[in-house]
Amino acid sequence: MSGQLVVTRHGESEYNAKGLWTGWTDVHLTQKGKNDAKKVAELIKGIQFSGIYVSPLIRTTETLDSFNEILHLTAPVVSAPELRERNYGIYNGQDKWQVKEKVGEEEFQKIRRGYDYQPQDGESLKMVVARVVPYYREVILPRLLAGENILVVAHGNSDRALIKYLENISDENIAEREMLLGTVLIYTVLDDGRMDTKTELNADIGETAKA
Repeated sequence: MSGQLVVTRHGESEYNAKGLWTGWTDVHLTQKGKNDAKKVAELIKGIQFSGIYVSPLIRTTETLDSFNEILHLTAPVVSAPELRERNYGIYNGQDKWQVKEKVGEEEFQKIRRGYDYQPQDGESLKMVVARVVPYYREVILPRLLAGENILVVAHGNSDRALIKYLENISDENIAEREMLLGTVLIYTVLDDGRMDTKTELNADIGETAKA
């Protein structure tokens, strides 16, 4: 059996709290986000990590800082641009619900959850998969197969891109999957890098904005 792959996302950011699309905008966590990250850390307190991979965006590094207050992590940390959030292009910084009113439910869902919808100047989820999955297979997977436990701290969509591969989810069905704040997914994997076992844990973080 492989080592454990622990997939998490950042805590509530300033833009999450306001209902804004964040994308590559580099915003901080709210105080709630920092507190919630500590609750998430409690869920994985018993796991000893050999490696940690984070997005370079500040909301993920601040999440890891909050994890550290509980976990006192000593494993090397790699900042990987491949794990950045999806770039929403012209929608970065816009209010999601105002956009929904403007474009309608069908178009809104394409923007928010569609697999191959590419906003102007932005990325589709398909494009995120194209950078996340090769990085996972080339860099992270060999360590898992060597028995190491690896922590990934990323974003709603970069996590979804990884989950799509791990769980072999179709292009159509990935629209139904979310990676909610406060969720931890723990996988063991097969030789091809896909899921062998999966455990889902959820911290009690109360009301929070959906990404």
